[in-house]
Formats: sequence, C-alpha cells, structure tokens
Amino acid sequence: MSTSCGNPAVEKDAEMTRRPKFDRSKQCVKCKEQRGNIVIRHAVYCKQCFFPLIVTRFKKTLEPVVNPKPDGPRKKALKANGSLVIGFSGGLGSSVLLDLVSKTYFSGPPTTTKENGQMRGGAAHPKNRTGADSGVWKGKPAVCYVELASVIPEGKDKTEEVRKTVQRYSASDGFEFEFVPLRIEDAFDDTWWARFGGIDLSTAARSYGADIADELLPLSEIPSSSSTPYTPVQALQTYLSYLPTPTAKESAIQTLTRLLLLHVSASRDASHLLLGTSLTTLSVNLIAGISQGAGFSVSEESFEEWSYPTIQRADSPSIEKTRPSKVRIVRPLRDIGIKECGFWMWWSGLPLVGEKRLSSGRQSIVSLTRDFIMGLEQDYPSTEWKAQISIRSYTDETFAAAGHPLPPHLEDFPPAPTSSVDPPPHIASRLCYACHTTLTSRSSRGNPGRDGLSNVVPLPTWSRASLDVSGVSITRKLGEKEMMSQIQDYLLEE
Repeated sequence: MSTSCGNPAVEKDAEMTRRPKFDRSKQCVKCKEQRGNIVIRHAVYCKQCFFPLIVTRFKKTLEPVVNPKPDGPRKKALKANGSLVIGFSGGLGSSVLLDLVSKTYFSGPPTTTKENGQMRGGAAHPKNRTGADSGVWKGKPAVCYVELASVIPEGKDKTEEVRKTVQRYSASDGFEFEFVPLRIEDAFDDTWWARFGGIDLSTAARSYGADIADELLPLSEIPSSSSTPYTPVQALQTYLSYLPTPTAKESAIQTLTRLLLLHVSASRDASHLLLGTSLTTLSVNLIAGISQGAGFSVSEESFEEWSYPTIQRADSPSIEKTRPSKVRIVRPLRDIGIKECGFWMWWSGLPLVGEKRLSSGRQSIVSLTRDFIMGLEQDYPSTEWKAQISIRSYTDETFAAAGHPLPPHLEDFPPAPTSSVDPPPHIASRLCYACHTTLTSRSSRGNPGRDGLSNVVPLPTWSRASLDVSGVSITRKLGEKEMMSQIQDYLLEE
C-alpha cells in the first residue's frame, strides 16, 4: 500500500503489457519484408502490396453485382446484361475509379500467370480478356460528366479538361471510353429530355410548377414576364434561388446530378452505373442524409437497383408500356478511404481535374458533416467503416422527384387538410420527407429575394413527366381569349 496520495506501489512485472499496434511497426503486414509506406486502419502496407490490396477491395465490391443473378457456390464468368456508365466528377474518388476500371477490365495486363510465364486458362479465359475483347459489359463503356458551372459563382467550365483525362485511357488497340458531357441545367431542358428521357411532355404539366409557399406543393401555372418561357439555365437558377437554405441547395444539386446520370444510363441500356464514392464520402452522405430526413433510403447510398419505366412516345403507334430497364448503382470504392485514393493518385502519377462544390461555407449540414468526418479520418479511421456497414433498409417503390425508394404509409404525409373542399392537384404525396423538406423548410434568416414574387418554381423534366404518366389532372384559369374561343359557337349574333 502507498503511504502518500500518489500512485500505489506495485511490482513492475505486474503491469499489463500493452498490445502492440500495427501502425507502430515499420514492416508491411502483408509481405513482412518491405518497409511500410502507408497506414490503413492501423495496418502498415508497403507500396508494392498497396496496389493489390486496393484492387482486391475494388473487385470484391463490384464483381458480386455484375451478373444479373447472384452467383452460386461456384463463381461464374462475369457477364452483365447491359452496358457500363461511369459517373465522373473530377474528384479523387471518380479519378481512381476510372483508373481501376480501365486497368482491371479493359486495358490491364493478365493477372493470372504460371511459373513459365503463360496465361493460366489460355487467352480466351474471361480473366485474361482485356481491351475491346473484354466481354463483361455489352457495347462501348461511357464516362458521363455533369458540368456545374451554371450554379457556382465564377465557375470555370472543365468539360474539355475532363475529356482529355478520359482520352488518356485509350488503348493501343483502338479501345476508348465514350465521353458523354452533360450540364446541370439539362434537368430543366425539354430538348435534352426528349433525347435521353423517352417520354413526351405533351400534357399540361409542361408549363406548370409547384407552389412552395404551400406545404401540399399544389401545381400552378408558372408566371412569365414575357412571351418566351424560361431557358434551362433560368429555370435552374430560379429553382435554386427559391430554396430556403444552403443545405437545401446542396441537396438539390446532388439529386439533379444523380438523376441526370441515371437517365443517361437508362438511355444507353446500361446495366451498371459506377460512382466514385469513397468510404469517406459515403460516411458524409450517410450522416448528412439522416440529418435531412432521408434515413429511410440510406441503404441506397451503398447499393441501389433503379427501375426506369420506359413509356412509348405520344406519336408512337403502340401505346403499350415496354418492359422497365434496371440500372444498378454501384459504389466500388465504398471500402476505400480518401487517403488511400490520394496515395493511388500520387503513386500512379495521375492528373486531378478537381471537383466543383457549391461554396456554402459552414452554413450547410453537408459542409459541417464533411469537416466532422475528415477529422475522424485522421484520428479514428475505423469509425468511417463502422458507419458504412451500419446501413440497413429495404424498399420497393420510388419517388417522383428524387427517384429514391418510397416508404410505406406515405399517404399519411403530409397530413390531409380538414376542410371538406377537395384540395387542388399537388405533388406532396409523391415526395419523400427529405425532398419535401428541401422545398418547404423555412430559413431562420428568411428569404428576402422572394418578397413580392410568385412562389411557383419550375420542376425538373422527370418530375413533370412522372406527373403526366400518373395521370395527375391539372386545372388552371383560362384567359379571356381562350374562353371566347371555347364558347364562340354558342354565342348569339347581335
């Protein structure tokens, strides 16, 4: 026992030996020969073992969902039932994803060899087929980039920089990725929708928007100060300017980008849309989504199978619906952190275009969550992985605006009005809680830019198309000339 207020006197041998941590060793835990160069979740890896580790994690996430049906006990050859689309933002994750896909499935060397240098299984083996002969996906793979210069102040158009980055992966045998450039304002462009969407906007929903001053979001005619309608850029800027908070604007841009990529994928008969969402970004999206009321669909941040209902055009002789196509949204880098992506880019000598973000400072939930997760990446790297594997949910229907799963009992939200008068046509019942909050939440600082103006905002093309298809009736007040044209046959001559 100790006779003072200090620590008790104990024997030196009685102290518990600390468990050694891998990051305190200089040797690689994989080969146990080379000096380590990077620490990943408290484990040290050398540069030579780092690349096979990342490729293994990448393939472990992607390949189980390539075939239309899950493989049985014995792994079958990889054969998708559609083409491939890669979403490219110019950031770390999408740059690493493009490099991994190119080297692994299209232009990389055979990975399986015997001691004598011959390919195991022969040149015709699926694992050894590369370049244009790689038979995993049908057709020509595409890289899709969405330009955000229209929503970022003083934003620079980086479409040509991205095009040059994609062209770097052209193989010597003539293989190359097809580059599909998009712009964020295409979400409000009827011409773009006719080219990629496949549903004719022939009914009254073409000129209608949602009144965000009412929680039911009733459909109303969009006022116009001139005879010409909104241009796509004007419609986009009007839509974003009416959103109440920086969080709502960031969420809206993310949703518009996601739906643009999905509709392009569906137009190309793609079976897979690959996104370069790293473990760090996935954790940010998960926590930020829950904070914004999207907890029901958080599982879609990891893997999603999106059904696109293809409808015949109005001028088509057949009015029957064609079979829906399904696009699998896969994030193959969900087990790879942002630090690993940075080391892959550095050691591979790859150029970085840079990802564009809306400058909201620390005023949005997404920005605050990103700062929080980046701190965990530095001090507690295993926490991100625990957040990612905690995703649990299942769904079977979709929303009109975001295309996310539809939760049960949606008809109970928002509450029905107590008046006996039938409410006007509205879209609130076709939105998830997160999208409804994005449009109707109120900022504590108010929205001075809306004073004296109409609260009717334009809707994206797919939202208007879904209202057309679902048969939502829309009423509006007729003008004097329209009324006269309808009743002129019944007027008596003076």
